Amino acid sequence: MLLGFVILYLLISVGIGLYAATRVHNTKDFAVAGRSLPLPVVTATVFATWFGAEAVLGISATFVKEGLRGVVADPFGSSLCLILAGLFFAPRFYRLNLLTVGDFYRLRYDRRVEVLCTLAVVASYLGWVAAQFKVLGLVLNVVTDGGISQPLGMIVGAVIVLTYTTFGGMFSVAILDFVQITVIMGGLLYIASVISGLAGGVGTVVAHAAQAGKLELFPPPSFNAWIPFIGAWVTMMFGSIPQQDVFQRITSAKNEATAVRGSLLGGSLYFLFCFVPMFLAYAATLVDPARFLALLETDSQLVLPTLILEHTPIAAQIMFFGAVLSAVMSCSSATLLAPAVALSENVLKPWIPRLNDSEFLRLMRVVLVVFAAAVLAIALWSDASIYKLVVNTYKVTLVVAFIPLLAGLYWPKATTQGAVTAIAAGLVTWLVLELISPADAVWPPQLVGLLASAAGMVCGSQLPQYLCANKQRTGRGSG
Repeated sequence: MLLGFVILYLLISVGIGLYAATRVHNTKDFAVAGRSLPLPVVTATVFATWFGAEAVLGISATFVKEGLRGVVADPFGSSLCLILAGLFFAPRFYRLNLLTVGDFYRLRYDRRVEVLCTLAVVASYLGWVAAQFKVLGLVLNVVTDGGISQPLGMIVGAVIVLTYTTFGGMFSVAILDFVQITVIMGGLLYIASVISGLAGGVGTVVAHAAQAGKLELFPPPSFNAWIPFIGAWVTMMFGSIPQQDVFQRITSAKNEATAVRGSLLGGSLYFLFCFVPMFLAYAATLVDPARFLALLETDSQLVLPTLILEHTPIAAQIMFFGAVLSAVMSCSSATLLAPAVALSENVLKPWIPRLNDSEFLRLMRVVLVVFAAAVLAIALWSDASIYKLVVNTYKVTLVVAFIPLLAGLYWPKATTQGAVTAIAAGLVTWLVLELISPADAVWPPQLVGLLASAAGMVCGSQLPQYLCANKQRTGRGSG
């Protein structure tokens, strides 16, 4: 019965996605849904930005092992990213009427900055989408009781998501997000009520977690503890802002006010609902301590699926796996679309002369398929945890793309030379420190790279002007 439901749900999702494809007539429809989405749909699609593999399985498993301090990057940093994007970036992005965030780098600076920042953004999606594919494989493996291996499940899941995303673009993403958010919220809340009864009630679970120190967010008052903490927080909070999927979801709104409100509501909902999987996973350790503590040591990502299969009725199982599939599919479809659109618009298009709109739309779809194949290969090869795959992806955008974006929007003195210097300083510093720093280094390499990028922007923008002014003063004095 459970497997039948999963198959039916996947077929319905593909059907809805293909129906949405009938509304795609040009590249603007494909990339940003024709800038026509109302507030409920924008809120749903912003919420779905990150409510995927890591939110349901990755964050929950990490919380059980490390507590709130271990998940500071996500959901704390990621939800703040969406709120900051709504407050400080959504209005300016929307007024620019651009197709991609890479277009901003070209208009504000030049082609070099556009390509470098776009490549950094595209690279950041490799681990993120791979994490979604990993969960699709895990879910199909669990619901078939091992009949479908995890690698085969990844392939099947990737093909399903790729099918409706390739045809429907952002319209498919948005409509499915709106449908799936109902399944996610209803399913997880129902499961929480069932599991809390097995664990002795919400109060019992929260009290046990507090006694075990799992609810302590801030580190001890020492320099060596706070610097890594800030580094983890900043990586997701700032490193995610230049992301193409965040940009697409914001600019798909029907007007500027909807873009701002949708971003704020979606970010707030994401933060609140991430605590539901954390509660479920911790409750599992009270329901069957020996079983789930052993799973934490072998494969912590199986804690929640195993809890649901072994300790809940079939209705709860259907609701849970429906919620997981909804979360992962809505997240993975957008994160496949975003890099494909950015790569096509900002890297490939200028190399292909006289490309009309229908040909450009075809190019986007081809790039989408190629990118999905590359990500699937990474998912099949990598043995990193879902949470680590997600968190590590935003280091490159933090050190390369964030400072040029922030300065370009809010610092009139920012120059192209400053942006290039910021990119070079941030990237080189980060890569060198990743190679030579010990695993327990106090300063995270990406945090040092961010500071180097900021210094590069200031020095690169101001130094030429200072030298020019100084030369003019010297010339006047000698004359």
